[in-house]
Amino acid sequence: MVDRVDINSVLMQMRQVRTHLRTQHEQTATTVSPSSLVDSVRRIQQETQSTAIRGDNTVPDFQSMFKNAIDSVNENQKVAADLATRFEQGDTSIDLPEVMIALQKSSVSFQAMTQVRNKLVEAYKDVMNMPV
Repeated sequence: MVDRVDINSVLMQMRQVRTHLRTQHEQTATTVSPSSLVDSVRRIQQETQSTAIRGDNTVPDFQSMFKNAIDSVNENQKVAADLATRFEQGDTSIDLPEVMIALQKSSVSFQAMTQVRNKLVEAYKDVMNMPV
C-alpha cells in the first residue's frame, strides 16, 4: 500500500517544533509577564508561517487516505452485494464460495473501518478534554 505516512518525516517535524519551542521558552524564561508571552506567541506564529515546516509532498494527506479507505470498503460491499444478487438470481458463472469470500471481505473491511473510526473519535475526545 503506497498511501503510508512517512514516520521519519513526522518525527522530524515534531522534533523541529519541540526544539523551536524550547529555544523560545529559554529566551522568555526570565520575563514571564503576560504581555511578553503574547508577544512571544505572535513571534513564534510569524516565524512558523515564514519558515513553514515542509513534509514529504509525495505522501497524501490524512483526509484523502481516509476517503480512499472508505471508498474501498464501499466498493467491497457493492461487489459482494452484486455477487450475492447474481447468485440468488441463478447466474451459473457465480459460485457459492466466491460469494461467501466476497461477503467475508466486505464484512472484515467494514469492521476494520468501524474500529478505525472508533479510535479516531476516542482520540478526538482525548484531545478535546486536554487542559489548555
